[in-house]
Amino acid sequence: QVQLVESGGGLVQPGGSLRLSCAASGFRFSRYDMGWYRQAPGKERELVAIISSGGSTDYAESVKGRFTISRDNAKNTVYLQMNSLKPEDTAVYYCKGWRTVVPGTDYWGQGTQVTVSS
Repeated sequence: QVQLVESGGGLVQPGGSLRLSCAASGFRFSRYDMGWYRQAPGKERELVAIISSGGSTDYAESVKGRFTISRDNAKNTVYLQMNSLKPEDTAVYYCKGWRTVVPGTDYWGQGTQVTVSS
């Protein structure tokens, strides 16, 4: 069975750091593009960062310079290092995997809560 399990969320103060992990199983992880999305209360789910199967990365402007996405294909895991956190980063963070050339291959995790507050 396909499974994406996020971990590492929690409560952190503004300016602090957190590292999220997403452990994947049940599919050829190395062939998939991976991404992190987030959804804050009352807002639409938005793309935070992506990393392609080849290792190319891209970020939302709001997190550029603060967040870093990476992957370890040997561990079937994608990470999101979050630094200089702001209250606006508070959201449920979701891991997603997909393969552009194969329709219907989108996989989602259940999410992990990140709360940035004093």
